[in-house]
Amino acid sequence: MRPRTLRTALATLTAALAAAGCLTAAGPAAAQERHQANACSPSVSLTGFTDVLDKTTYDGTYVGNLSALAPARRGSLAALSDRSELFRLDARTLRPRGVVTLADENGAALDAEGLVADRDGTYLVTSETEPSVRRYSPAGELLGRLPVPDDLRTAPEGRARANGSFEGLTLVSGGRTLLASMEYPLDGDPADLVRFQTWQRTRHGDFRLGARYTYRTDPGLGVSEVTATPDGRLLVVERGFTAGVGNTVRLHLADRPGRGTALHKRLLADLADCPSLGATAEQPQPNPLLDNFEGMAVTGRSGGRTEVLVVSDDNQNDVQTTRFLRLRVRA
Repeated sequence: MRPRTLRTALATLTAALAAAGCLTAAGPAAAQERHQANACSPSVSLTGFTDVLDKTTYDGTYVGNLSALAPARRGSLAALSDRSELFRLDARTLRPRGVVTLADENGAALDAEGLVADRDGTYLVTSETEPSVRRYSPAGELLGRLPVPDDLRTAPEGRARANGSFEGLTLVSGGRTLLASMEYPLDGDPADLVRFQTWQRTRHGDFRLGARYTYRTDPGLGVSEVTATPDGRLLVVERGFTAGVGNTVRLHLADRPGRGTALHKRLLADLADCPSLGATAEQPQPNPLLDNFEGMAVTGRSGGRTEVLVVSDDNQNDVQTTRFLRLRVRA
């Protein structure tokens, strides 16, 4: 979308989400008091959560394994399953209103992880298998594929580890730059260094390879999602899991791409510090609100803060939950 169109879509989506009764909020207190009471940190507050899609089906398709979110046309949301399903969600209820199945050039399923709804209505989707970035029509038809540098390919063809390559995808610079984040380091890189690859949109609307950036993760964590803020900086979710302890999920703010090759960050919040708001967990967690959070979308601006929706990938596992969090971020 063009910047003005994007702002309009985000405003529509924000209004719809605000009107939704499906996101649990705490108490009838005034807005300022509620935000203070629901603070995860000085920069982030939790305004609600919902498990409305947990262990549900739509049109015979399991609604789960959600790895990415993206604002789409007409105020709706797109949600991507890592099992190759692309859902269209109602912005008010977050319930599915459509689903298409994606496939590669040979008709095989993707390990789909990153999602962008482009301004022409098509979708850009990453898969960790190769890795790859492909473009699909709204009906799920494969339209093309972007070039990927050889060293970012999964071993043995390249230096990326299996199930550790392109995990996040976002558009920055008013849609002129596409950015994909690696989940884990390349073979031979330091244990805390991951790569962010960009592509530049040409005047014909396609993308050519662009600059590459480095990003340092917290010890033991990988990058599960990245999404651009309205001013072009990057919200980055770092995630990890320890058996018997649970998930670590931290939200960072990174530099706008283009200012040097190293993207510096600052911690916005450790989500274990958020109020639980009555959430429950089926396995040990530092906070019962936590799960395997992988997808994130900026849904608008309100009161000088950025509205962010986050979703977890339940891995179709009985002890995990498909959960949406609604966050308000002061960046």
